[in-house]
Amino acid sequence: MIRIAFDHSYARDLPGAYEPTQPDTPLSPKLLYWNAALAAELGLDTANAGEAELAAVFSGAALPDGAQTIAQAYAGHQFGGLSPALGDGRAMLLGEVIDTAGQRRDIAFKGSGPTPFSRRGDGKAAVGPMLRELILGEAMQALGIPTTRALAVAATGETVHRERPLPGAVLTRVAASHLRVGTFQYFAIRGERDMLQKLADYTIARHYPQLAGADKRYLELLQAVSERQAELIARWMHAGFIHGVMNTDNMALSGETIDYGPCAFMDAHHPDTVFSSIDRNGRYAYSNQPAIAQWNLARLAETLLPLIAPDDPASAVPAATAAIEGFSERYREHWLAQARLKLGLIDAKEGDMELAEDWLTLLAAQGVDHTLAWRYLADAAEGRRAPLAALFPTPEELEPWLLQWLTRLAIKTRRAVDVAAAMRRHSPLYIPRNHLVEEALDAASERGDMDSTLKLLEALRDPFTEREGLQRYALPAAPEVAEGYRTFCGT
Repeated sequence: MIRIAFDHSYARDLPGAYEPTQPDTPLSPKLLYWNAALAAELGLDTANAGEAELAAVFSGAALPDGAQTIAQAYAGHQFGGLSPALGDGRAMLLGEVIDTAGQRRDIAFKGSGPTPFSRRGDGKAAVGPMLRELILGEAMQALGIPTTRALAVAATGETVHRERPLPGAVLTRVAASHLRVGTFQYFAIRGERDMLQKLADYTIARHYPQLAGADKRYLELLQAVSERQAELIARWMHAGFIHGVMNTDNMALSGETIDYGPCAFMDAHHPDTVFSSIDRNGRYAYSNQPAIAQWNLARLAETLLPLIAPDDPASAVPAATAAIEGFSERYREHWLAQARLKLGLIDAKEGDMELAEDWLTLLAAQGVDHTLAWRYLADAAEGRRAPLAALFPTPEELEPWLLQWLTRLAIKTRRAVDVAAAMRRHSPLYIPRNHLVEEALDAASERGDMDSTLKLLEALRDPFTEREGLQRYALPAAPEVAEGYRTFCGT
């Protein structure tokens, strides 16, 4: 018997911010993946549950006692255009739990059927996109990047119709919350100031309790969310991660990465890299992500103006504008702090930003693999330049920058082996390479074979430690395979 100590603060505190709903009953649920470690972290009592029971509960066939399934309401700017009523069209919140660290976390289904917000959608999901969310989320967790996570993936035994018929699945997603910029937009558009205030107070209580009771708490909420997003996006950029669909309904107020739809990691470093099949104009390209985050935060700021200055919202514009404009500097500070770690620098000096930016310019000009270039830089710190030089079509172009970096590194004052080890702790060897992700998804979707997915997850769980037998997980795809690679959102 699976026992989950659910609480329902969102439903209790924010009536009008959701619609009741129920999952569809799947034809023949089958457990594809179960995250036992995460279940333990959440404090779930599943020790005596068999695979059949786990499949039934986490496919929606038999909801656990205490679940209260609701679809959350939100709006959102999608590729710059405002949709005033989106909401959970194929997701539903089962409830919240207090985990073993005392943190409140959501447990939600994705792909479990239509909700009142589905419009003409079927509310279902396919095996491939749900496993992508699992793989990418677990990779981000191992990289130390705030993220939602997958507790379970269950096949439903049904067929989902997209570009072609696909096997259906339900993902059980765990998040610090599902509060989004779009949640605030939903009530701001409707002029529901009372609900907007309840939502803001709920967000503060849940994610920023240090602000509770502060005179300027709504302005400080904007600043706090901006700070978390600045750090998050800086981490994305260093990892070479491209979200692919940074709509305002996909920016979480908690500062977690949410919604792994058409996302991917770069192989060759190029600022204009786009993987999403629906991002035809490159709005969400790799290099645009910081500016888009700032744009999204400006939309959040607009919703908070009536709370910041209730008697005269327009008078709050200068302070809110200053908070949004401050994002750029905070992002640069977080990005540079990460760059110094990856470059092996233990102090801050003038010129470090230029040194790091020149490195990326060099990678882009030479079409060098983003992940391996950073990783092999640690070898160069130990005096072994060959692995790094081999990545460059014209390695002589590397030498001037390398000399500048080694001079700044001042390796003579430290043990080279210690410098290299510290660098490797911040530059992974294993990321979810796109060709390996597709290989795993195809095997699971086409043949019901989860072996490739499980092996890939095992490699990604410790991305910073080189291990014997995992060489293929460290290498990018051949150029002819990587060229033109596209991802799809799965809706």
